[in-house]
Amino acid sequence: MTWENDQQRKKALLYIALVHHPVYNKNMDIIATSVTNLDLHDISRTARTYDVAGYLILHPHLAQQRLVSEILRYWTDGYGAEYNPDRKEALERIEVLTSVEEAISYIEQKEGRRPQIITTDARIYDNSISYSGMRKKLQTEEGPWLLLFGTGFGMEKELMASADYILHPIWGRGDYNHLSVRSAAAIIIDRLLGESWFE
Repeated sequence: MTWENDQQRKKALLYIALVHHPVYNKNMDIIATSVTNLDLHDISRTARTYDVAGYLILHPHLAQQRLVSEILRYWTDGYGAEYNPDRKEALERIEVLTSVEEAISYIEQKEGRRPQIITTDARIYDNSISYSGMRKKLQTEEGPWLLLFGTGFGMEKELMASADYILHPIWGRGDYNHLSVRSAAAIIIDRLLGESWFE
């Protein structure tokens, strides 16, 4: 199938969210991780490149929400918007919310339907799904969809268990399995929404 024909397939109504709570630290305590500037910039650029419906930053702490808002204001309304319009266009897709529950409500209000939830993890679960299987669902089933990316050492187990689908891990060529969330997000979004060069 050519790239042009591939683009004519049904456009998936996919939102992505970066979950900062509830996630684990290396001791398996439930924590809230800090927002990083690189996650805002790099994942928003991936989201814009693949025409993702929205990029949601989920953090319960007001100070972290304010930090994100200040960064976004600089790049979308301040000098940064004039200096780098491409970055402005990408960062404009970000919304700052407090929780997964609020993200679900936000999407339901915008789209008129509750989203189906997709998560990612480095482990296999009973409801794990391959990338080709998930890609087919995105192309053939009605959305919206919400794809969650965890920070820290992964999302809390009850949140994982509540998902409709859990994507298979990204397996590299060795036994090292510690991709940054920015790298994992780019790989996963390309596998789900990118050119079907493998078909």
